Amino acid sequence: MTFASRHIGPDNEEQTHMLKTIGYASLDALMEAAIPEVIRWHGSLELPDAASEEEAIAELRAIAGRNRVTTSMIGLGYYGTFTPAVIKRNVLENPAWYTAYTPYQPEISQGRLEALLNFQTMVTDLTGLTTANASMLDEGTAVAEAMTLAKRASKSKSQVYVVDADTLPQTLSVLRTRAEPLGIDLHLVDLDGGAELPGEFFGLHLQYPGASGAVRDHEQLISAAHAKGALVTVAADLLGLTLLRSPGEIGADIAAGTTQRFGVPLGFGGPHAGYLAVRAGLERSLPGRLVGVSKDADGAPAYRLALQTREQHIRREKATSNICTAQVLLAVMASMYAVYHGPQGLKDIATRVHSRALSIAGGLSAAGVEVAHTDFFDTVTAVVPGRAQEIVAALGAEGIDLRLVDADRVSISCDETTTVAHVAAVLAAFGATPGAAASSGIAALARTSDYLTHPVFRTHHSETSMLRYLRKLSDRDYALDRGMIPLGSCTMKLNATTEMEPVTWPEFANIHPYAPAANAAGYAELVSSLEGWLAEITGYDAVSVQPNAGSQGELAGLLAIRGYHRSRGDEHRDVCLIPSSAHGTNAASAVMAGMRVVVVACDDAGNVDMADLHAKIAKHADNLAAIMVTYPSTHGVYETSIADLCAAVHEAGGQVYVDGANLNALVGFARPGKFGADVSHLNLHKTFCIPHGGGGPGVGPVAVRAHLSDFLPGDPLLPGEHHAVSAAAHGSAGILPISWAYVRMMGPDGLAAATGTAVLTANYVASRLREHYPVLYTGGTGLVAHECILDLRPITKATGVSVDDVAKRLIDYGFHAPTMSFPVAGTLMVEPTESEDLAELDRFVNAMIAIKGEIDQVAAGVWPAGDNPLSNAPHTSAAVSADEWEHAYPRSVAGFPAGVDRTAKYWPPVRRIDGAYGDRNLVCSCPSPEAFED
Repeated sequence: MTFASRHIGPDNEEQTHMLKTIGYASLDALMEAAIPEVIRWHGSLELPDAASEEEAIAELRAIAGRNRVTTSMIGLGYYGTFTPAVIKRNVLENPAWYTAYTPYQPEISQGRLEALLNFQTMVTDLTGLTTANASMLDEGTAVAEAMTLAKRASKSKSQVYVVDADTLPQTLSVLRTRAEPLGIDLHLVDLDGGAELPGEFFGLHLQYPGASGAVRDHEQLISAAHAKGALVTVAADLLGLTLLRSPGEIGADIAAGTTQRFGVPLGFGGPHAGYLAVRAGLERSLPGRLVGVSKDADGAPAYRLALQTREQHIRREKATSNICTAQVLLAVMASMYAVYHGPQGLKDIATRVHSRALSIAGGLSAAGVEVAHTDFFDTVTAVVPGRAQEIVAALGAEGIDLRLVDADRVSISCDETTTVAHVAAVLAAFGATPGAAASSGIAALARTSDYLTHPVFRTHHSETSMLRYLRKLSDRDYALDRGMIPLGSCTMKLNATTEMEPVTWPEFANIHPYAPAANAAGYAELVSSLEGWLAEITGYDAVSVQPNAGSQGELAGLLAIRGYHRSRGDEHRDVCLIPSSAHGTNAASAVMAGMRVVVVACDDAGNVDMADLHAKIAKHADNLAAIMVTYPSTHGVYETSIADLCAAVHEAGGQVYVDGANLNALVGFARPGKFGADVSHLNLHKTFCIPHGGGGPGVGPVAVRAHLSDFLPGDPLLPGEHHAVSAAAHGSAGILPISWAYVRMMGPDGLAAATGTAVLTANYVASRLREHYPVLYTGGTGLVAHECILDLRPITKATGVSVDDVAKRLIDYGFHAPTMSFPVAGTLMVEPTESEDLAELDRFVNAMIAIKGEIDQVAAGVWPAGDNPLSNAPHTSAAVSADEWEHAYPRSVAGFPAGVDRTAKYWPPVRRIDGAYGDRNLVCSCPSPEAFED
């Protein structure tokens, strides 16, 4: 069998049955009818022919072999770490964790929500602040979010943001990218040079320790900033905080950084979980996701995402952040690293790291080599006039990479993997020998407060205990390894094991993002190949994989448009047209790119209202920068007016941004770069099989036509006008082998077959359910694209049964619900994907039909409106097996509805969760284990 036949669920016989059901003779006939001729591309993708799984792995082995795994002592926020084998095997490599989706259905996400609450508790404890979110994309973007948080929360009217000159250079690059469109003036201050703070500023950013390794006492500086009405962010090393006073203890308002060194591989820059924490009073300004504690229908404690009113799909252009994802899988790993090692274990690791650095400093000083700073945690900067490059090159030849600061300075960073032999080798390169360690210069800043006091961090230190804890949590979740997740707009399809396997190979996992180019030749080949393939698939001329989420891809694409207009002297072009149906991140991204959002109406069929579009173009023609449009539309329809839309915007001098969220309905049949678009971002975690990992990791490459290629994001460590959107040049490069393998194994024909099958499955589901639930939007041929919207509003109006009731009842049937109330309130958006076979599609369809039968029972008065299987769903095993049962329907209907396999029943761990209670009662600390005993 080919890989494509394993990736695509329905076989030829099943596809024939599905085609017959919807009235088409062949897949080609279906696609001819579904995709408008105005965008239809009849060529063949110039990609390598499909490789077998064995061939693809062999090719990836060869590519990986071109990377040279060395001992990295480069630092700069990226460190060697040991991923405990129990976490590597049972989280990173476990589909129960990596195939889960964002926990929007909390009743079936309790395991990962608990792990994320552990993460938040870990961050708040170590930073000394009160509330943390459930992870950010990386340190650079976390710090950028902290800057904009300070801007909106500070009482100062100043546009000046003061930045420590010893900030990580990649973070500074991301800050510049974010600050410029918003009119924020970055003001660098050299703390070693005794520079004074400016008269007015709204915020201050401090690096702790600094990029040079220096540890400084910032308490008085923070007090001085507060006296001027500014908020202070400290970018802190979490491992260092086991030995150093926390940001909260020295007065910081915000802390930001990365959790990479907590067991997450380097991966050439990502994916890693950034963190963001705030003091009391700022929690409702916190961007991203926050896990809180609520209660279920029985009053039992339960976890859920809190403060969802901050999500961009609600606040749209008023959103102050476009972050809509997190790095959940990596946050889970980091939190479990803390659980496994516990507070004493983390302190022991930090002490060992610090002692290695002290040994290096002592040996250098004894040999007469100047050490730039006496106070440091893990990084020593040696001053060697004129010799820096020679020393770095000599050690590099021995397999140890240091950081070349400039011609006279070398930086040496120690980490968990640094050994006594590494210390000796480093000293030898400087003409020094191991001897007495330098005395610790951080005694004055030594931490005395306790941390990680919750029992979860003091219990699971044996592998047996850890293994069982991870299994217990995964059993409380629903992921793709259990069954279909038919989420519209999210594309939950197969993440093949062969695609996943290379991610943990040392040659991909253990490469520092700033390693010498010769050591990352394999990554250079991988990135170049994948970017070229994505350009061919989309019809664009250039691609950058730097954006590490779809939201970052959106921002990068809009910044490219902004840069293009400014290069032509058109700074006044700042209006971005956005259809009312668009993803909420679109509007937020436009505002972050310095644009004004103008909403374009949609017609009754869900299409962009062309009359309103032309009116808005006419009104804003002189200032039109861009239009952002999702294609196929957010409503799951191939709009026939897309070419006219592109032409109208271009005629007015604007650029066309096609959101690539739904590219999986186009691959092999239409290319945005050829039907009128100028730029798109892609979601590799959707169309190209990178797993969602419970809400992240993701990659959001940006693809552009040639005239925008000079404005793509650049390497954050290289000087230049165009700065970075992510902290590493290639973003989350460590998971790019997944998409590379997918494209390589599918080949051009397989990719097109996947698109066709996705459209087939969506139309099959729509056809079978249409008589039970109205399908809200279809094209002129009566077809949907890759997803369909079921309209429950008439049912709700007639019976009181809500979209929430149906979503929760689906859990009893063994399904994750489709996307609820997006893009239309009171609806379910269903995306079956190409990977689900006919049996699973029919299981879902039959469950939805059975649920409609239950709704009819409510409508007929057989079951009361307030006491029926839908209003009480989901049902736990405890509820169904309780001694007393006073409901109007039998236990069997509650727990084993029609068609459910009793031998494979999935039981939710909690009953329906009270969302409003969770928003009113924000808790960012693990409840006691006793709270969950019952």
